[in-house]
Amino acid sequence: MATKHEQILQHIESLSIGSKISVRRIAKDLNVSEGTAYRAIKEAENIGYVSTIERVGTIRIETKKKENFEQLTFAEIINIVDGQVLGGREGLYKTLNKFVIGAMKLEAMMRYTEADSLLIVGNRIKAQELALKAGAAVLITGGFDTDDHVKELANEKELPIISTSYDTFTVATMINRAIYDQLIKKEIIIVDDIYTPLEKTYFLRFNDSVEKWYELNSITAHSRYPVVDEEQRVVGVVTSKDVIGKDKQVPIHKVMTRNPMSVQAKTSLANAAHTMVWEGIELLPVVNTQGQFKGVITRQDVIKGLQQLQRQPQIGETIDDLVTNQMELLEDGTESTYFSEVTPQMTNHLGTLSYGVFTSFVTEASARMLRHYKKGDLVVENLSIYYMKPVQLGSMLEIKPHPLEIGRKFTKIDVEIYSSDVLMGKALLMAQFIDR
Repeated sequence: MATKHEQILQHIESLSIGSKISVRRIAKDLNVSEGTAYRAIKEAENIGYVSTIERVGTIRIETKKKENFEQLTFAEIINIVDGQVLGGREGLYKTLNKFVIGAMKLEAMMRYTEADSLLIVGNRIKAQELALKAGAAVLITGGFDTDDHVKELANEKELPIISTSYDTFTVATMINRAIYDQLIKKEIIIVDDIYTPLEKTYFLRFNDSVEKWYELNSITAHSRYPVVDEEQRVVGVVTSKDVIGKDKQVPIHKVMTRNPMSVQAKTSLANAAHTMVWEGIELLPVVNTQGQFKGVITRQDVIKGLQQLQRQPQIGETIDDLVTNQMELLEDGTESTYFSEVTPQMTNHLGTLSYGVFTSFVTEASARMLRHYKKGDLVVENLSIYYMKPVQLGSMLEIKPHPLEIGRKFTKIDVEIYSSDVLMGKALLMAQFIDR
Protein backbone atom coordinates (compact mmCIF):
# COMPACT_ATOMS: atom_id res chain seq x y z
CA MET A 1 0.00 0.00 0.00
CA ALA A 2 1.50 3.33 -1.07
CA THR A 3 1.95 6.03 1.59
CA LYS A 4 0.14 9.38 1.26
CA HIS A 5 3.43 10.97 0.19
CA GLU A 6 3.83 8.40 -2.62
CA GLN A 7 0.17 8.82 -3.67
CA ILE A 8 0.67 12.58 -4.06
CA LEU A 9 3.85 12.05 -6.14
CA GLN A 10 2.00 9.56 -8.37
CA HIS A 11 -0.88 12.04 -8.73
CA ILE A 12 1.51 14.88 -9.70
CA GLU A 13 3.29 12.61 -12.22
CA SER A 14 -0.08 11.74 -13.81
CA LEU A 15 -1.04 15.42 -14.36
CA SER A 16 -0.76 16.79 -17.88
CA ILE A 17 2.28 18.95 -18.71
CA GLY A 18 1.57 22.62 -17.98
CA SER A 19 -1.03 21.93 -15.22
CA LYS A 20 -1.00 24.34 -12.30
CA ILE A 21 -0.49 22.76 -8.86
CA SER A 22 -1.30 24.21 -5.45
CA VAL A 23 -0.87 22.91 -1.91
CA ARG A 24 -4.52 23.63 -1.07
CA ARG A 25 -5.85 21.86 -4.20
CA ILE A 26 -3.71 18.76 -3.67
CA ALA A 27 -4.70 18.60 0.02
CA LYS A 28 -8.41 18.83 -0.90
CA ASP A 29 -8.32 16.40 -3.88
CA LEU A 30 -6.33 13.70 -2.08
CA ASN A 31 -7.73 14.31 1.42
CA VAL A 32 -4.34 14.94 3.04
CA SER A 33 -3.01 17.71 5.29
CA GLU A 34 -1.51 20.83 3.70
CA GLY A 35 1.84 20.01 5.38
CA THR A 36 1.94 16.58 3.68
CA ALA A 37 0.96 18.15 0.33
CA TYR A 38 3.66 20.84 0.69
CA ARG A 39 6.42 18.28 1.44
CA ALA A 40 5.39 16.10 -1.54
CA ILE A 41 5.36 19.10 -3.91
CA LYS A 42 8.88 20.05 -2.74
CA GLU A 43 9.98 16.45 -3.39
CA ALA A 44 8.37 16.61 -6.88
CA GLU A 45 10.39 19.78 -7.54
CA ASN A 46 13.63 18.00 -6.56
CA ILE A 47 12.78 15.07 -8.85
CA GLY A 48 12.04 17.49 -11.71
CA TYR A 49 8.26 16.92 -12.09
CA VAL A 50 7.32 20.54 -11.29
CA SER A 51 8.81 24.04 -11.28
CA THR A 52 7.85 26.87 -8.92
CA ILE A 53 7.85 30.39 -10.39
CA GLU A 54 7.37 33.58 -8.41
CA ARG A 55 4.10 35.39 -9.19
CA VAL A 56 2.99 32.38 -11.30
CA GLY A 57 2.91 29.39 -8.95
CA THR A 58 3.89 25.74 -9.35
CA ILE A 59 3.41 24.01 -12.72
CA ARG A 60 3.91 20.45 -14.01
CA ILE A 61 6.87 20.41 -16.39
CA GLU A 62 8.43 17.86 -18.73
CA THR A 63 10.98 15.68 -16.92
CA LYS A 64 14.37 16.21 -18.52
CA LYS A 65 16.37 13.38 -19.98
CA LYS A 66 20.08 13.45 -19.13
CA GLU A 67 21.06 14.08 -22.77
CA ASN A 68 18.77 17.14 -22.95
CA PHE A 69 20.13 18.62 -19.75
CA GLU A 70 21.54 21.72 -21.43
CA GLN A 71 18.07 22.74 -22.65
CA LEU A 72 16.31 25.12 -20.27
CA THR A 73 12.54 25.42 -19.89
CA PHE A 74 10.88 28.85 -20.13
CA ALA A 75 9.91 28.39 -16.45
CA GLU A 76 13.62 28.15 -15.58
CA ILE A 77 14.35 31.25 -17.68
CA ILE A 78 11.85 33.25 -15.57
CA ASN A 79 13.64 32.21 -12.38
CA ILE A 80 17.07 33.02 -13.87
CA VAL A 81 16.16 36.56 -15.02
CA ASP A 82 13.66 37.27 -12.20
CA GLY A 83 11.01 37.79 -14.90
CA GLN A 84 7.31 38.48 -14.95
CA VAL A 85 4.92 36.56 -17.23
CA LEU A 86 2.86 38.91 -19.44
CA GLY A 87 1.14 36.18 -21.47
CA GLY A 88 1.37 32.59 -22.77
CA ARG A 89 1.52 31.06 -19.29
CA GLU A 90 0.34 27.69 -20.68
CA GLY A 91 3.67 27.24 -22.51
CA LEU A 92 6.03 27.70 -19.55
CA TYR A 93 6.87 23.98 -19.42
CA LYS A 94 8.33 24.04 -22.99
CA THR A 95 12.10 23.94 -23.57
CA LEU A 96 14.06 26.36 -25.73
CA ASN A 97 16.60 25.16 -28.29
CA LYS A 98 18.41 28.49 -28.68
CA PHE A 99 18.07 32.18 -27.92
CA VAL A 100 18.32 35.10 -30.35
CA ILE A 101 19.31 38.65 -29.38
CA GLY A 102 17.12 41.12 -31.27
CA ALA A 103 19.63 43.92 -31.80
CA MET A 104 19.38 44.02 -35.62
CA LYS A 105 16.92 45.05 -38.31
CA LEU A 106 13.57 43.27 -38.26
CA GLU A 107 14.10 41.21 -41.46
CA ALA A 108 17.55 39.98 -40.35
CA MET A 109 16.23 39.17 -36.88
CA MET A 110 13.41 37.02 -38.22
CA ARG A 111 15.84 34.91 -40.28
CA TYR A 112 17.31 33.62 -37.00
CA THR A 113 14.05 33.39 -35.03
CA GLU A 114 12.44 29.96 -35.37
CA ALA A 115 10.11 27.63 -33.45
CA ASP A 116 11.20 26.74 -29.87
CA SER A 117 13.66 29.63 -29.69
CA LEU A 118 13.60 32.66 -27.39
CA LEU A 119 13.85 36.18 -28.80
CA ILE A 120 15.50 38.62 -26.37
CA VAL A 121 14.36 42.08 -27.44
CA GLY A 122 13.56 45.54 -26.05
CA ASN A 123 10.40 47.59 -26.57
CA ARG A 124 9.81 46.51 -30.23
CA ILE A 125 6.16 45.48 -30.58
CA LYS A 126 6.39 44.36 -34.23
CA ALA A 127 9.40 42.09 -33.52
CA GLN A 128 7.57 40.53 -30.55
CA GLU A 129 4.50 39.86 -32.70
CA LEU A 130 6.48 38.28 -35.57
CA ALA A 131 8.47 36.08 -33.17
CA LEU A 132 5.29 34.66 -31.63
CA LYS A 133 3.86 33.98 -35.09
CA ALA A 134 7.10 32.10 -35.95
CA GLY A 135 6.63 29.86 -32.86
CA ALA A 136 9.22 31.57 -30.63
CA ALA A 137 8.79 32.87 -27.08
CA VAL A 138 9.75 36.46 -26.23
CA LEU A 139 11.79 37.97 -23.42
CA ILE A 140 11.40 41.76 -23.17
CA THR A 141 14.34 43.51 -21.50
CA GLY A 142 14.42 46.89 -19.73
CA GLY A 143 11.23 46.22 -17.73
CA PHE A 144 8.86 47.21 -20.60
CA ASP A 145 5.27 46.01 -20.94
CA THR A 146 3.71 45.08 -24.30
CA ASP A 147 0.42 45.69 -26.15
CA ASP A 148 -2.71 43.72 -25.27
CA HIS A 149 -2.98 42.16 -28.75
CA VAL A 150 0.58 40.71 -28.33
CA LYS A 151 -0.42 39.20 -24.97
CA GLU A 152 -3.53 37.68 -26.58
CA LEU A 153 -1.39 36.22 -29.38
CA ALA A 154 0.97 34.69 -26.77
CA ASN A 155 -1.99 33.09 -24.97
CA GLU A 156 -3.39 31.76 -28.26
CA LYS A 157 -0.03 30.27 -29.33
CA GLU A 158 0.77 29.05 -25.77
CA LEU A 159 4.17 30.74 -25.99
CA PRO A 160 5.42 32.73 -22.99
CA ILE A 161 6.08 36.45 -23.26
CA ILE A 162 8.22 37.50 -20.30
CA SER A 163 9.40 40.89 -19.05
CA THR A 164 12.61 41.48 -17.06
CA SER A 165 14.15 44.67 -15.69
CA TYR A 166 17.68 43.61 -16.76
CA ASP A 167 19.31 44.85 -19.99
CA THR A 168 19.90 42.57 -23.01
CA PHE A 169 23.63 41.95 -22.36
CA THR A 170 23.04 41.01 -18.69
CA VAL A 171 20.16 38.67 -19.62
CA ALA A 172 22.25 36.88 -22.29
CA THR A 173 25.12 36.46 -19.78
CA MET A 174 22.76 35.06 -17.14
CA ILE A 175 21.23 32.51 -19.56
CA ASN A 176 24.68 31.47 -20.83
CA ARG A 177 25.84 30.96 -17.24
CA ALA A 178 22.77 28.81 -16.49
CA ILE A 179 23.39 26.63 -19.59
CA TYR A 180 27.06 26.29 -18.54
CA ASP A 181 25.99 25.17 -15.04
CA GLN A 182 23.58 22.64 -16.58
CA LEU A 183 26.48 21.17 -18.62
CA ILE A 184 28.50 20.69 -15.43
CA LYS A 185 25.51 18.90 -13.86
CA LYS A 186 25.20 16.74 -16.98
CA GLU A 187 28.77 15.47 -16.51
CA ILE A 188 28.25 14.39 -12.91
CA ILE A 189 27.54 10.65 -12.82
CA ILE A 190 24.94 9.61 -10.25
CA VAL A 191 23.83 6.20 -8.99
CA ASP A 192 20.80 6.37 -11.35
CA ASP A 193 23.17 6.16 -14.36
CA ILE A 194 24.97 2.97 -13.34
CA TYR A 195 23.02 0.85 -10.83
CA THR A 196 21.63 -2.63 -11.58
CA PRO A 197 17.79 -2.37 -11.59
CA LEU A 198 15.42 -4.50 -9.50
CA GLU A 199 14.50 -6.82 -12.43
CA LYS A 200 18.15 -7.96 -12.81
CA THR A 201 18.86 -8.16 -9.08
CA TYR A 202 18.76 -11.06 -6.60
CA PHE A 203 17.35 -10.30 -3.14
CA LEU A 204 15.71 -12.02 -0.18
CA ARG A 205 12.32 -11.50 1.40
CA PHE A 206 11.76 -10.93 5.13
CA ASN A 207 10.22 -14.41 5.69
CA ASP A 208 12.64 -16.40 3.51
CA SER A 209 14.81 -18.99 5.26
CA VAL A 210 18.62 -19.21 5.36
CA GLU A 211 18.28 -22.02 2.81
CA LYS A 212 17.20 -19.39 0.23
CA TRP A 213 20.52 -17.57 0.78
CA TYR A 214 22.37 -20.79 -0.15
CA GLU A 215 20.21 -21.20 -3.28
CA LEU A 216 21.02 -17.65 -4.46
CA ASN A 217 24.69 -18.11 -3.58
CA SER A 218 24.91 -21.23 -5.78
CA ILE A 219 23.29 -19.33 -8.71
CA THR A 220 25.22 -16.06 -8.48
CA ALA A 221 28.34 -16.77 -6.35
CA HIS A 222 27.58 -13.47 -4.56
CA SER A 223 27.60 -13.44 -0.77
CA ARG A 224 25.66 -10.24 0.04
CA TYR A 225 21.91 -9.76 -0.57
CA PRO A 226 19.41 -7.06 0.46
CA VAL A 227 16.32 -8.18 2.47
CA VAL A 228 12.96 -6.53 1.69
CA ASP A 229 9.58 -6.57 3.52
CA GLU A 230 6.05 -6.91 2.08
CA GLU A 231 6.05 -3.24 1.02
CA GLN A 232 9.35 -3.67 -0.87
CA ARG A 233 11.29 -1.60 1.70
CA VAL A 234 14.90 -2.58 2.43
CA VAL A 235 14.99 -3.76 6.06
CA GLY A 236 18.32 -5.58 6.17
CA VAL A 237 21.30 -7.13 4.44
CA VAL A 238 22.55 -10.73 4.71
CA THR A 239 26.18 -11.76 4.09
CA SER A 240 28.02 -15.09 4.38
CA LYS A 241 29.17 -14.06 7.89
CA ASP A 242 25.53 -13.93 9.04
CA VAL A 243 24.51 -17.41 7.79
CA ILE A 244 27.59 -19.56 8.44
CA GLY A 245 26.85 -22.17 11.10
CA LYS A 246 23.11 -21.33 11.17
CA ASP A 247 20.34 -23.87 10.60
CA LYS A 248 18.98 -23.62 7.03
CA GLN A 249 15.40 -23.37 8.27
CA VAL A 250 16.04 -20.25 10.40
CA PRO A 251 14.14 -17.20 9.01
CA ILE A 252 16.41 -14.67 7.28
CA HIS A 253 15.16 -11.78 9.49
CA LYS A 254 16.66 -13.54 12.54
CA VAL A 255 20.21 -13.42 11.14
CA MET A 256 20.22 -10.30 8.91
CA THR A 257 21.95 -7.01 9.75
CA ARG A 258 19.17 -4.47 10.31
CA ASN A 259 19.11 -0.83 9.11
CA PRO A 260 21.75 -1.35 6.41
CA MET A 261 23.53 1.47 4.58
CA SER A 262 21.86 2.35 1.28
CA VAL A 263 22.01 5.00 -1.44
CA GLN A 264 19.37 6.79 -3.50
CA ALA A 265 19.23 7.15 -7.30
CA LYS A 266 20.26 10.82 -7.00
CA THR A 267 23.34 10.03 -4.86
CA SER A 268 26.56 10.96 -6.66
CA LEU A 269 29.00 8.26 -7.79
CA ALA A 270 31.69 9.87 -5.57
CA ASN A 271 29.50 9.47 -2.46
CA ALA A 272 28.66 5.84 -3.27
CA ALA A 273 32.34 5.03 -3.92
CA HIS A 274 33.41 6.66 -0.65
CA THR A 275 30.80 4.70 1.34
CA MET A 276 31.89 1.40 -0.22
CA VAL A 277 35.59 1.98 0.35
CA TRP A 278 35.13 3.44 3.84
CA GLU A 279 32.83 0.61 4.99
CA GLY A 280 34.70 -2.09 3.01
CA ILE A 281 31.55 -3.40 1.28
CA GLU A 282 31.02 -4.73 -2.24
CA LEU A 283 27.32 -3.97 -2.69
CA LEU A 284 24.84 -1.29 -1.61
CA PRO A 285 21.03 -1.39 -2.00
CA VAL A 286 19.54 1.50 -4.03
CA VAL A 287 16.27 2.85 -2.57
CA ASN A 288 13.79 5.64 -3.32
CA THR A 289 12.93 8.42 -0.84
CA GLN A 290 10.49 6.07 0.96
CA GLY A 291 13.18 3.39 1.41
CA GLN A 292 11.69 1.05 -1.23
CA PHE A 293 14.13 -1.24 -3.04
CA LYS A 294 15.03 -0.15 -6.61
CA GLY A 295 18.18 -2.21 -7.30
CA VAL A 296 21.82 -2.51 -6.23
CA ILE A 297 25.12 -0.83 -6.96
CA THR A 298 28.28 -2.95 -6.84
CA ARG A 299 31.97 -2.07 -6.73
CA GLN A 300 32.19 -3.14 -10.40
CA ASP A 301 29.44 -0.62 -11.28
CA VAL A 302 31.41 2.12 -9.49
CA ILE A 303 34.64 1.29 -11.34
CA LYS A 304 32.82 1.28 -14.71
CA GLY A 305 31.25 4.63 -13.82
CA LEU A 306 34.63 6.16 -12.97
CA GLN A 307 36.02 4.97 -16.31
CA GLN A 308 32.97 6.43 -18.11
CA LEU A 309 33.54 9.73 -16.28
CA GLN A 310 37.06 10.02 -17.68
CA ARG A 311 35.77 9.54 -21.24
CA GLN A 312 33.22 12.35 -20.95
CA PRO A 313 33.88 15.55 -22.94
CA GLN A 314 34.65 18.38 -20.52
CA ILE A 315 32.25 21.13 -21.60
CA GLY A 316 31.32 22.92 -18.39
CA GLU A 317 34.50 23.69 -16.41
CA THR A 318 34.54 23.36 -12.60
CA ILE A 319 37.29 24.66 -10.27
CA ASP A 320 38.82 21.17 -10.21
CA ASP A 321 38.88 21.07 -14.04
CA LEU A 322 40.59 24.46 -14.00
CA VAL A 323 43.30 23.16 -11.65
CA THR A 324 43.69 19.95 -13.67
CA ASN A 325 44.05 21.78 -17.00
CA GLN A 326 46.57 24.31 -15.61
CA MET A 327 48.97 21.81 -14.01
CA GLU A 328 52.04 20.71 -15.99
CA LEU A 329 54.49 17.97 -15.03
CA LEU A 330 58.28 18.30 -14.87
CA GLU A 331 60.15 15.08 -14.04
CA ASP A 332 63.83 15.30 -13.13
CA GLY A 333 64.36 11.57 -12.60
CA THR A 334 64.09 11.56 -8.80
CA GLU A 335 60.74 13.22 -8.13
CA SER A 336 57.64 14.59 -9.87
CA THR A 337 57.10 18.35 -9.68
CA TYR A 338 53.92 19.99 -10.99
CA PHE A 339 53.75 23.61 -12.10
CA SER A 340 50.77 25.96 -12.29
CA GLU A 341 50.15 29.68 -12.44
CA VAL A 342 47.68 31.30 -10.02
CA THR A 343 44.92 32.65 -12.30
CA PRO A 344 42.14 35.11 -11.27
CA GLN A 345 39.54 32.31 -10.95
CA MET A 346 41.74 30.60 -8.32
CA THR A 347 41.84 33.54 -5.92
CA ASN A 348 39.67 34.76 -3.05
CA HIS A 349 38.39 38.32 -2.56
CA LEU A 350 41.84 39.41 -1.30
CA GLY A 351 43.54 38.33 -4.54
CA THR A 352 45.44 35.43 -2.93
CA LEU A 353 45.17 31.69 -3.63
CA SER A 354 41.86 30.30 -2.29
CA TYR A 355 42.07 27.59 0.42
CA GLY A 356 39.73 25.39 -1.62
CA VAL A 357 41.96 25.62 -4.71
CA PHE A 358 45.00 24.86 -2.53
CA THR A 359 43.39 21.53 -1.51
CA SER A 360 42.54 20.82 -5.18
CA PHE A 361 46.24 21.25 -6.08
CA VAL A 362 47.23 18.88 -3.26
CA THR A 363 44.74 16.12 -4.24
CA GLU A 364 45.28 16.43 -8.02
CA ALA A 365 49.11 16.32 -7.76
CA SER A 366 48.89 13.31 -5.40
CA ALA A 367 46.47 11.45 -7.70
CA ARG A 368 48.67 12.07 -10.76
CA MET A 369 51.86 11.01 -8.99
CA LEU A 370 50.23 7.78 -7.73
CA ARG A 371 49.22 6.76 -11.26
CA HIS A 372 52.91 5.99 -11.85
CA TYR A 373 52.78 3.39 -9.07
CA LYS A 374 49.27 1.99 -9.24
CA LYS A 375 46.18 2.06 -11.46
CA GLY A 376 43.02 3.16 -9.72
CA ASP A 377 41.18 6.13 -8.31
CA LEU A 378 41.68 7.79 -4.95
CA VAL A 379 39.13 8.23 -2.18
CA VAL A 380 40.55 10.82 0.20
CA GLU A 381 40.11 9.90 3.87
CA ASN A 382 42.01 12.72 5.52
CA LEU A 383 43.68 15.93 4.38
CA SER A 384 45.65 17.99 6.92
CA ILE A 385 47.08 21.39 5.95
CA TYR A 386 49.98 22.11 8.32
CA TYR A 387 51.08 25.37 6.86
CA MET A 388 49.90 27.90 4.30
CA LYS A 389 51.14 31.38 3.38
CA PRO A 390 49.22 33.86 1.17
CA VAL A 391 50.07 33.19 -2.49
CA GLN A 392 49.34 36.18 -4.71
CA LEU A 393 47.72 36.33 -8.15
CA GLY A 394 50.12 35.60 -11.04
CA SER A 395 52.56 33.54 -8.90
CA MET A 396 54.03 30.36 -10.39
CA LEU A 397 53.53 27.38 -8.07
CA GLU A 398 55.68 24.26 -7.77
CA ILE A 399 53.74 21.36 -6.24
CA LYS A 400 55.91 18.49 -4.96
CA PRO A 401 54.16 15.32 -3.71
CA HIS A 402 56.40 12.92 -1.71
CA PRO A 403 54.98 9.41 -1.07
CA LEU A 404 55.54 8.39 2.56
CA GLU A 405 53.70 5.06 2.29
CA ILE A 406 52.03 3.21 -0.61
CA GLY A 407 50.26 0.00 0.37
CA ARG A 408 47.91 -2.30 -1.51
CA LYS A 409 44.84 -0.29 -0.54
CA PHE A 410 46.15 2.69 1.42
CA THR A 411 48.52 5.60 0.77
CA LYS A 412 50.04 8.49 2.71
CA ILE A 413 51.57 11.47 0.86
CA ASP A 414 53.37 14.60 2.01
CA VAL A 415 52.80 17.55 -0.37
CA GLU A 416 54.84 20.78 -0.45
CA ILE A 417 53.93 23.86 -2.48
CA TYR A 418 56.63 26.40 -3.36
CA SER A 419 56.61 29.80 -5.07
CA SER A 420 59.93 31.42 -6.11
CA ASP A 421 61.76 28.72 -4.05
CA VAL A 422 59.89 29.77 -0.88
CA LEU A 423 57.78 27.14 0.90
CA MET A 424 54.17 28.48 0.74
CA GLY A 425 52.24 25.46 1.98
CA LYS A 426 52.55 21.92 3.32
CA ALA A 427 49.89 19.19 3.63
CA LEU A 428 49.51 15.51 4.47
CA LEU A 429 47.02 13.44 2.46
CA MET A 430 45.78 9.96 3.39
CA ALA A 431 43.65 8.02 0.92
CA GLN A 432 42.40 4.61 -0.14
CA PHE A 433 42.46 3.13 -3.67
CA ILE A 434 39.51 1.89 -5.71
CA ASP A 435 41.24 -0.77 -7.83
CA ARG A 436 40.36 -1.08 -11.48
